[in-house]
Amino acid sequence: MRIGFLFNHDQVHQVAHSLPIALALAEKGGPHEIVIATTTPRLTAAVKRLARGRAGTSIDFVELGLRRGVSRALNGALNAMLPAAKLLIYRDNLDFFRTLDILVVAEKTSLVLKTRYGLDDLKIIHTRHGAGDRAIGFDKASAGFDHVLASGVKIRDRLIQDARLSPEKVSVVGYPKFDLVRAGRGLFHANGRPTVLYNPHVSPHLSSWYKAGRQVLDFFVDNDDYNLIFAPHVMLFERPFAISIDRLRIDRAGRIDDRYLRAPNIHIDLGSLASTDMSYTHAADIYLGDVSSQIYEFLLRPRPCLFLNTHGISYRDDRNYAHWRTGPVIDDAADLESGLASAIATHDDYRPIQRELFDMSFDLTDEPSSERAARVILDMAGERVPATQWRAVA
Repeated sequence: MRIGFLFNHDQVHQVAHSLPIALALAEKGGPHEIVIATTTPRLTAAVKRLARGRAGTSIDFVELGLRRGVSRALNGALNAMLPAAKLLIYRDNLDFFRTLDILVVAEKTSLVLKTRYGLDDLKIIHTRHGAGDRAIGFDKASAGFDHVLASGVKIRDRLIQDARLSPEKVSVVGYPKFDLVRAGRGLFHANGRPTVLYNPHVSPHLSSWYKAGRQVLDFFVDNDDYNLIFAPHVMLFERPFAISIDRLRIDRAGRIDDRYLRAPNIHIDLGSLASTDMSYTHAADIYLGDVSSQIYEFLLRPRPCLFLNTHGISYRDDRNYAHWRTGPVIDDAADLESGLASAIATHDDYRPIQRELFDMSFDLTDEPSSERAARVILDMAGERVPATQWRAVA
């Protein structure tokens, strides 16, 4: 049985969601082969850094690329606007994908292997990447997978209700990314000031960055009573233009002015591995954002939250904005000072709902989530291993 893990993206933010499962399978051993396929040197480096030597010699590493001249030409022409390589990689490497029995992915584009290229015998398992509330995470494409690994009951229930996924095709396994948790980075050397994480999304019709982002940075330049970590979605500054997938809209993030880069109380990270491995969600004292699913990773340890509603969303009864129940919501970045003060002062009022929404999003047990997910995959591979035996055979 040959089990592949594919990392196919421009950025590295999906790696931590499925890599721990590959490592758990490798450490367990057995008759199966584990293959990790990456599509860029950046992804290869991220995988090996996050694995921290755990892969040993039991995992085969393959770096896939665009093998046809026409594919390379299309990618060169379209890359500034669209992730052309991400789609072309499948056609150019069908011979590799045909060698697999199971493919584990954190994104949905891999379904093209079934819908376009006819690899019906290949079982594709979706790990998802994040535990957020947005409807796009529960669209009909999710029902195209042979199995989906859900982090909690919220995800399972919405997949069944919204995506019409058959209940037997979804398993609740917890959140493998949490198995890679490390202590937060001491960016500001414990200077006694609260540290705010500003984490805007990339989608133009949802993100607070395009309308209010620079006003947010201006506030922290002028108010050094706070430290700021500006770590947006890693795709926000990846290309000259950002395009919404679920609603057609285009915008550009622009550039970061030098005065923000020079501010001693501001740390800016536009896409390093630290933006994706929970370093910043652990290091911050206050979360400031809009719709990123990282809010739920931040709530692993409940702390004050504040949200920017720059699009005038009517959110109160909208389950796609359930996370906005975990802290105050302001409509204008001009209200940041009072909003932050309110988030801190009223945090005890929000603690119960923070814990409730966290527990609905993540079903965590004493067994590591990556091992729970690995058992589901082995079951699909015909290698059933009960939880009580996992440690003994690992």
